[in-house]
Amino acid sequence: MKIKEIVSYIEEIAPISYQESYDNSGLQIGKMDTEVDSALLTVDITEEVIDEAILKNIKLIISHHPLIFGGVKRINGANFVERIIIKAIKNDIGIYSAHTNIDNVENGINAKICEKLELQNCKILVPRDNELLKLVTFVPISHLEMVKEAIFNTGAGHIGKYDCCSFSAEGTGTFRAQNDANPFVGKIGEIHHEKESKLETIIPRFLKNKVINALLKVHPYEEVAYDIFPLENKLSDVGAGMIGELKEPIEEIKFFNHLKKTFNLSIIRHTELSGKKIKKIAVCGGSGSSFLKNAIAAKADIFITGDFKYHQFFDAEGKIIIADVGHYESEQFSVELFNDILKKNIPNFALYLSEIKTNPINYY
Repeated sequence: MKIKEIVSYIEEIAPISYQESYDNSGLQIGKMDTEVDSALLTVDITEEVIDEAILKNIKLIISHHPLIFGGVKRINGANFVERIIIKAIKNDIGIYSAHTNIDNVENGINAKICEKLELQNCKILVPRDNELLKLVTFVPISHLEMVKEAIFNTGAGHIGKYDCCSFSAEGTGTFRAQNDANPFVGKIGEIHHEKESKLETIIPRFLKNKVINALLKVHPYEEVAYDIFPLENKLSDVGAGMIGELKEPIEEIKFFNHLKKTFNLSIIRHTELSGKKIKKIAVCGGSGSSFLKNAIAAKADIFITGDFKYHQFFDAEGKIIIADVGHYESEQFSVELFNDILKKNIPNFALYLSEIKTNPINYY
């Protein structure tokens, strides 16, 4: 299969446009049209992971953390990033990463954490805004259903758990075709009145071009009138972290033991325990300290994430338990998530879970 075919299944769930501004998800090394017959899945790209791919003759590595974050000004092997780039290119190995884009979606990393913790009623902790647009167009009544079907098939009209959402109202449109026009209805040089439907629907920003192309393809008019409006509505299935509930409240120590076993932890950095049972749980894979206030506002009993600094633990103020499980530890299930996505869509494609422990942090 071509690399672009493989990664399309990941990007269907986690579009690249959902990554944070500082991030660098996507294909970092290689060409999308390259044919590969297997992929190696890993959290991080290290020299040992490259060696593993070479040993197993694997030509595509899919990682959670990107190899290249900032600009690379020279490639002369002076550091591990440069050495990996050189070795990957020499051995025709492509490197693709899905990082904050797969953190920020409903079925992404945080959903996998919630699944592991057996949480219910899960939803995004901090929904994103400025991701939605409203499409308004005008369609002759005879073609309304055809146009709706075409744009819905491209992903327009999704609101939460519902799809094919739209509103239409009938009215009368007017136009006059000029001499060089080829009108669908009406005559050259005469003002024409046509019964039309005003069609409104929601589209995610990243699908705008795809939806507009579908609209123009099926709309019968030579010149299609449409408007695009930015919306301030929050996108409920895209954003940072997740929050959910245990089926039954559980004592703090018992939950911590469950957390250590599930995440294979030897230690958990945490704030003082409250003596209350835990029911509502907020999670954020990676560095989630900036979302502590959101977890408190959502009335979570505990916030599970990584990379809290010393002074940030004071911000809990007895309102919530902070459980810092570590950055790598909170995102270790990304490999399993990639495997789930790809196995579901291309079951006969060879996938290998890296045997290399890439966590740079050790505990004594």
